[in-house]
Amino acid sequence: MLAGVVAAASVALFALYGPDRLQAEGIPVEGVRPPDLLGALLLVVASVPVVVRRRWPLAGLCAGMVPETLLTVLGYGLGMSGLAGLVLLFSVASYRGLAVALAGLVLSLVTYVAGIVSSPIRAGTVSEYVVTAVVLVAVWGAGRSLRLRRAYLEELKDRAARLERAHAADTRAARAEERSRIARELHDVVAHHVSVMTVQAAAARRVLAADPDLAREALSAIEHTGRLAMTEMRNIVGVLRTDTRAELGPQPGVRDLPALVEQMREAGLPTRLRVEGAPVPLPAGVDLAAYRLVQEGLTNSLRHAGAGAEAVVTVRYEPYELDVRVRDDGKGAVTQGGKGAAAQAGKGAGPQDGKGGAAQDGPPATAGHGLVGIRERVALYGGILNIGPLPGGGFEVRARLPLKDGQ
Repeated sequence: MLAGVVAAASVALFALYGPDRLQAEGIPVEGVRPPDLLGALLLVVASVPVVVRRRWPLAGLCAGMVPETLLTVLGYGLGMSGLAGLVLLFSVASYRGLAVALAGLVLSLVTYVAGIVSSPIRAGTVSEYVVTAVVLVAVWGAGRSLRLRRAYLEELKDRAARLERAHAADTRAARAEERSRIARELHDVVAHHVSVMTVQAAAARRVLAADPDLAREALSAIEHTGRLAMTEMRNIVGVLRTDTRAELGPQPGVRDLPALVEQMREAGLPTRLRVEGAPVPLPAGVDLAAYRLVQEGLTNSLRHAGAGAEAVVTVRYEPYELDVRVRDDGKGAVTQGGKGAAAQAGKGAGPQDGKGGAAQDGPPATAGHGLVGIRERVALYGGILNIGPLPGGGFEVRARLPLKDGQ
């Protein structure tokens, strides 16, 4: 389409600006050949490479130079100032890199000068040469400007696509982290309360015939524990259904440890709570992590230490950290024999220590999901976690959680 337009326009200009018209406008016409069929054919041939200007712009420019140079050499007086030549030069500048574009510009200028030298037409003034050269450079510059703008727009599109992909990846990571957090919360709630209910149900079964009143107390404790579990799970699930925190109850923290200790006593694990140091307001995350650590530690003691064991929970407020310990004496596991002792020794998967995490000495498969969740919580707040058996018997879960950033 464009090639046809260029050819028609070139022939029209060629016919209009013959020697008579040029002479009427005061332009010297010495040696200028009048328009004829050969000149028109050369103009049409010069316009044909415009068809391939996008795919092979430099080759099209070279092909278009031949008929345009012939026009100049034969005395028609058009040369590289013809429309086809300008269109092809613009295409080279806009569709190819800088090196090829410069080559096209130099080739156009050289061809123009060579055509003028070999033309029978009287040479023009220096200003005419400069104007023609400026026209060629301006067309080339317009093509380069279009290419740079096109590259800039492509870069913007690519950057937007990269940002979109990064945003999608961040969204997926945030969702995965949220699922992991909810899974940890559900495990902490379900594992603790179900463990307590299992121990209480076993106690009720053992005393059902001999002491029905005591069995009823155990069943009542099971009911109470179940209600607590349902309340905590509703709070967790409520996070998924609403963004209004005012509708949700507060997350458990250190302030709720007395109730947790009392619950463990009712479940059959004698437990003492010791608070050392002056209590200070805790960051919400650290407060919840301390509560979950004590909850998981006592749950493991209830499961594995056996009947007759005792547990001690120690919360120490330091200037820059919160020291939380859950320790049992393991006496119940000893009195139950080898199986219980083996369970007590294996419940924590060996001693673990490390900042922002924990290094495990025992086989990884022995670590429960609860202890894995505790390790993740402590790592999240840059704390130090120690889990392992005590030299004199028993087991300890201890975490040191920083109270200030960077401490």
